[in-house]
Amino acid sequence: MITVANRIFVNPERAAAFEERFRRRPRRVDRQPGFIADHVLRPTQAGDPYVVLSFWDSRAAFEAWRTSPGFKDGHKGGRTLPEDTVLSNVIEIHEVFTGSDDAGTGEES
Repeated sequence: MITVANRIFVNPERAAAFEERFRRRPRRVDRQPGFIADHVLRPTQAGDPYVVLSFWDSRAAFEAWRTSPGFKDGHKGGRTLPEDTVLSNVIEIHEVFTGSDDAGTGEES
């Protein structure tokens, strides 16, 4: 399993519009093979980014999503936000090797 953290720095004046866009998104990713779940995290301190944290069965499943027509179509909605809403973003991908459920990767420690 992998996690993908998209850290999105948002203009504070546009935060409400940014959040509303996520509330109304079409959720195409929910039907993508290999997708497990996602969470959109709101910063608690000024200057920190929003984080869109998603969980995937594999890197290959995530990459298939990123190159799919559903991804391209699902991200068209960003064009409806004012240009200065998203200031920058950084994507981080991590492999889960252990967790609270002890499932990890199935390897014994």
